[in-house]
Amino acid sequence: MAKVKTVRVSTVRELAKALGLTPAEGAEIAFRTNLNSEIIKIVKKKKITHAHLAKLAGSSRTRMTALLNRNISDVSTDLMLRVLSSLGYKTKLKIIKAA
Repeated sequence: MAKVKTVRVSTVRELAKALGLTPAEGAEIAFRTNLNSEIIKIVKKKKITHAHLAKLAGSSRTRMTALLNRNISDVSTDLMLRVLSSLGYKTKLKIIKAA
C-alpha cells in the first residue's frame, strides 16, 4: 500500500498549488467559496429553511441543501448570484491586480 503524504495549507493559493491547479482555477475556487460563505451567513441570519430558499430562488430544495452544506461542485455561480438576489442582496464587483 502506498504511503499517503499529508499536506497542510493555509490559503486557497496554497491549496490550488498542492492540487496541481492553475492560479486561475485557485482564484475561481476562492471566489465561489467566498460567495458561498456569504450566502450561508445571510440564510442563517434570516433563519430561512432550505425549502423556502429554494422557492425564493426558483430552484430545488436539493440544490439549496447542497449550497448550504458547502457542496458547490454542481452549483453554478449564476445560481449563487440568483440566490443572493432572491434574498434581497446585490453584489458589487471589485477587480484588483493579483499579487
